[in-house]
Amino acid sequence: MNDPYKVLGVSPDASDDEIKKAYRALARKYHPDKYRDSDLADLASEKMKEVNAAYEEIKQMRENGGGRKGRSNAGNGYAGNTSSSGNPQYNDIRRMINNGNDARAEDLLNGIPTGERNAEWHFLMGCVCVKRGNYVDAQRLFDTACSMDPYNNEYRAAQDRLRTRANGYGGGYNTTRGGGCSGCDICSGLLCADCCCECCGGDLISCC
Repeated sequence: MNDPYKVLGVSPDASDDEIKKAYRALARKYHPDKYRDSDLADLASEKMKEVNAAYEEIKQMRENGGGRKGRSNAGNGYAGNTSSSGNPQYNDIRRMINNGNDARAEDLLNGIPTGERNAEWHFLMGCVCVKRGNYVDAQRLFDTACSMDPYNNEYRAAQDRLRTRANGYGGGYNTTRGGGCSGCDICSGLLCADCCCECCGGDLISCC
C-alpha cells in the first residue's frame, strides 16, 4: 500500500485533527455523488477507496500506539517495515524478510499459535513462501489474508500481482519447499527480476 500519510497529503507529524480535516476534504472531493453519470465515476470511486483505506490505517496505527508510522522507500526494499496489525513481533518478522532472513522469519511465524494467526500472519507467511518458490502456497496465504482483512491494499496488491504472474506462466507454480532462487523462468520473472518484495507491493532488492 502507498504511504497513508501521502495519500491524505499530510505529514506523519500531523495532529489527529489535521488528519481528519484532510480526510474530509478529500472525501468531499471524490464523493461518488459528484461524479454520477460521469466518465470519471470509476476513477473517483477507486480514489475514494484509497482515501478511506489510508484514513482507516492511520487511525488503527494511532489507536494501537503505533504513533506516526512511515512506509519504506526504494532503498528499504520491503513493502513497509511496520506491520498494519500493530504487533511488534510482526514488525521484526518483516525486517527479517526484508534482510533475506526468511528461515528465521518462518520459524517465528510457525511459533505463533494457530488461534492467533491473523491476516498479517498469512500475508507474511505468503511472502516467505514466495521467496522459497512456493507460489501456490503463497497465493493461498495471500487469499486468506485478503479475506480476513479485505480493505488492506498491501495484501490485495500482493494477491493481485502473484495471480497476474501465475496467469503469465500458464497458472502453473511449483510447491517445492526450500528450492530458493533456481534461475528458472518463474524465478526470473517473479523473484529475481521483481523480487518477493515488489511482488508484495514493495520495491526492488536482489535475491541472486
